[in-house]
Amino acid sequence: MENSVGVSLRLRRTSKSRLVRLILCILALGCVQGYAQAQKVMRKVLVRDIATISGVRENPLLGYGLVVGLHGTGDSQQTIFTTQALSAAMQKFGVQVPATSARVNNVAAVFVTASLPPFASPGLSLDVNVSSVGDAKSLEGGVLLMTALKGADGQVYALAQGALTLGGYAAGGRGTVKVTNHATVASVPNGAVVERDTTIDLNAQKTLSFNLREPDFTAARDMAEAINLELGKSAAIALDGRRVDLDVASTGLPSVTALISRVQNVGIIVHPQAKVVMNERTGTIVMGGDVTLTPVAVFHGNLSIEVTTKLLVSQPPPGSKGETVVVPETTVNVQDAQAKTIRMTEGASVDELINGLHAIGATARDIVAIIQAIKAAGGLQAQLEVM
Repeated sequence: MENSVGVSLRLRRTSKSRLVRLILCILALGCVQGYAQAQKVMRKVLVRDIATISGVRENPLLGYGLVVGLHGTGDSQQTIFTTQALSAAMQKFGVQVPATSARVNNVAAVFVTASLPPFASPGLSLDVNVSSVGDAKSLEGGVLLMTALKGADGQVYALAQGALTLGGYAAGGRGTVKVTNHATVASVPNGAVVERDTTIDLNAQKTLSFNLREPDFTAARDMAEAINLELGKSAAIALDGRRVDLDVASTGLPSVTALISRVQNVGIIVHPQAKVVMNERTGTIVMGGDVTLTPVAVFHGNLSIEVTTKLLVSQPPPGSKGETVVVPETTVNVQDAQAKTIRMTEGASVDELINGLHAIGATARDIVAIIQAIKAAGGLQAQLEVM
């Protein structure tokens, strides 16, 4: 009897322990799933994707030059600046050509643009874009003569020259012309060579400033905290909603390049701004996932008024002294559809609103007008931008 009782107690304890282990496993599985879902919702982005370094940027370059070798598709004789530029270019080679007598059918005046990347050194090749200034019909087959590319300070930073590459053409004559794409804009791959050194000594920088592309005080604070956690020192500080300064000396790293690489690969959680962007001309609506609505009711109905006018001719009887006149006959048709209703509860999303509006037959332009009205009524908890 005693043995049977002992066996029963051991079975009960074993069952309870198995039950406890099962419950712990279920709880652990739930925690893992919850953590995975939280990580999925709160995704991290790298600093390199949301911030730039102050002073490390591209600089635009601009130059004025001539494209030669065109097959009669250049500027006309009335384009004065082209004849003047051609005359000045010929004088550099000892050829005196009056500007009034220069023929420019095979020449086109162009503006040459390029972007000077950061840390550019002499010998670096750049892609350039060439755009016609005068009334040239096409730049196909042309060659850009050596053109100096200047920065905003008036200094020459690169020289451009080379054969043009077009993505289209223009052919025809005598009033019949076939044009594909844009024939008056071309490019010269690797057509410019940097002549001035623009590199800077990063190791001489005492402070690095990171500028957020989208200003946000929370993102700036989180970015500074994430950088300090990565470096293990309080070296970064958020000055405002866009700028985060990093004290280079306090980091203890000898190389500023290695410091920048390490900081740019730091991940932070970004809280996107609730925003709805609408293009009223095309009816396009783009919204963020965090856009919500307060309780709102939408009544939508169609009122259609059609006015039709017919012109009738009144012909008098033969022999009478009446005159033939035109008499307008106007018909007015009014169609007023019954208003359809949509009700949104607390916390509803704009996606649910748009699905409801589609269900009642609202068009894209109707949705734009309705969302604008909801914003005016205080029911849209987001920033509304109309393009």
